[in-house]
Amino acid sequence: MNAITTMSGDFTPEQKRYLEGFTSGLQAGRAARALAPGATAGAPPAAVPVGPDAAAITAQDRVNIESRWGILFQDGALFSSLTVLQNIQVPMREHLELPQAMMDDLAFLKLAMVGLPPEAAHKYPSELSGGMRKRAGLARALALDPEIVFLDEPTAGLDPIGASDFDHLISKLQQTLGLTVYMVTHDLDTIFTVCERVAVLADKRIVRTGSPIELQRHPNHPWIEEYFCGERARAAQSGEQPRRLVV
Repeated sequence: MNAITTMSGDFTPEQKRYLEGFTSGLQAGRAARALAPGATAGAPPAAVPVGPDAAAITAQDRVNIESRWGILFQDGALFSSLTVLQNIQVPMREHLELPQAMMDDLAFLKLAMVGLPPEAAHKYPSELSGGMRKRAGLARALALDPEIVFLDEPTAGLDPIGASDFDHLISKLQQTLGLTVYMVTHDLDTIFTVCERVAVLADKRIVRTGSPIELQRHPNHPWIEEYFCGERARAAQSGEQPRRLVV
């Protein structure tokens, strides 16, 4: 079991307001997500998974820890002046000492893992569709073969088909690579397709944890009941309705 523990000095007063005593248990090789009303759900990915004694780590310890996780931001957050291949190699240059040829081979491997064609390697972010930028960002997040991957609203802005494909890609990578996946999302389809465990953040704390089905059957909180027991949640669980665009 790993833990996500906030380091208060890294957050603004507004963020601290939603992160008081935030700790969310993670099980290795599992997919979990944080859910919170409105914009508050964006806060947890900034938390740092450093174990029980966050204050005691050194700068080098933090660098070593950061090399063991990858992060996918909402729109990929690719460097606009770099090609896709160069973007994927950024973590390699930061943490490893590898010859260029080896970094090229590894970057092409990560491209293939996320379903992008080789010709995408030499394109710039502005030449990619939204879905391709997401996949390129995911390839960069996987560059160092991380143990844990943080995903911030991974399907936001994708069309229904693209969102469904991305959900299944995340699920396949999680199972194949044994990744621990931690995501923030408001997409009900993603919750029921990918997530094994959900942590609901409200009132400055985790108010409920459990599988999506457990939260639906026993919400024990007004907001959770409204979110997981409504018509859209039932449709997402059963697959009766087509996906909707996440905005």
